[in-house]
Amino acid sequence: MSQDRDSLRATARAGSNIAFLKYWGKRDAALNIPLNDSLSMTLSDAHTTTTVAWDPDLKLDEVYIDGERVLDRRGVRVSKHLDRIRAQWYPWHARVASVNSFPAGTGLASSASGFAALTVAAIAAYGEGLPDPDELSRWARLGSGSACRSIHGGYVEWRAGTDHASSRARLFMPGDAWDLSDVVVLVSGHPKEIPSSEGHAIAARHPFMAVRQQLLPARMAAMKGALAARHLPTFGELLEQEALEVQGIMMSGTPSCLYPAGLTIDLIHRLRRWREDGLPAWFTLDAGPNLHVLTESRFAPDVVERVRSVDPRLECLVNRPGGPVTLLSHHLI
Repeated sequence: MSQDRDSLRATARAGSNIAFLKYWGKRDAALNIPLNDSLSMTLSDAHTTTTVAWDPDLKLDEVYIDGERVLDRRGVRVSKHLDRIRAQWYPWHARVASVNSFPAGTGLASSASGFAALTVAAIAAYGEGLPDPDELSRWARLGSGSACRSIHGGYVEWRAGTDHASSRARLFMPGDAWDLSDVVVLVSGHPKEIPSSEGHAIAARHPFMAVRQQLLPARMAAMKGALAARHLPTFGELLEQEALEVQGIMMSGTPSCLYPAGLTIDLIHRLRRWREDGLPAWFTLDAGPNLHVLTESRFAPDVVERVRSVDPRLECLVNRPGGPVTLLSHHLI
């Protein structure tokens, strides 16, 4: 060990991410290995900050989220991930404090930013240096699949792979290569009724998934090409096709999983009319009712203005491409 007991602490901040081509359905649930590759953008202002303080005298982990100690499945999930990490390093328990800059459990990938930050803080707190980004991505994936993408900033590709070694995310394109904004319309701040882990299982057994897997390689190639060329109409059409395909599988699954709310659907119809009027903006959805509107950043204020004309109470979170996971000097505990 290179640190004394009082300094076994580190804090990391990681951005959430929005998937353009979705990770939905798992090849291996235990290792969070997906059925297909995915493509995402790390978000600049929807992030999780987590401090991990290892304590050899603790008998159990203590987990605090947004200022409250948690003893439910969230805390159990954190401890299970710490189990993986301490099995590799030192078998100590920890105090963990985590805060989100956005509502957790609402389809904004709080588990992605949360487990990316937890992974980096926990490993860094040992004081023995961090593995390379590929290895960090693999570690984060074990906690939450999409967390492997939040290790990186900008535009990120997750190669599904077939085993632990081959399934990891890597930078596809730096964030400053294209100044997109994701305008997240908070239709609801309440936790979703069916968590993503259950949604993956519903999707994996759906009869349409076999056909989807056949279509995805061509869609991925087209989407990567549109991103690299910064061609918004092509990118937007692919974005919406992908979002609606995944939602269709969920809606027709067993059990049926209806993530969009009535207001979500209303906003989609309005967005299409706004696009006909000349606003270059397209939508995607994740596992929740909140709408993600993708556009070039110069058009983001217009999107926000139009959304608020529908209902002034609607909150919009505007995110540009964010950076990679970062260690901070200020600790939460």
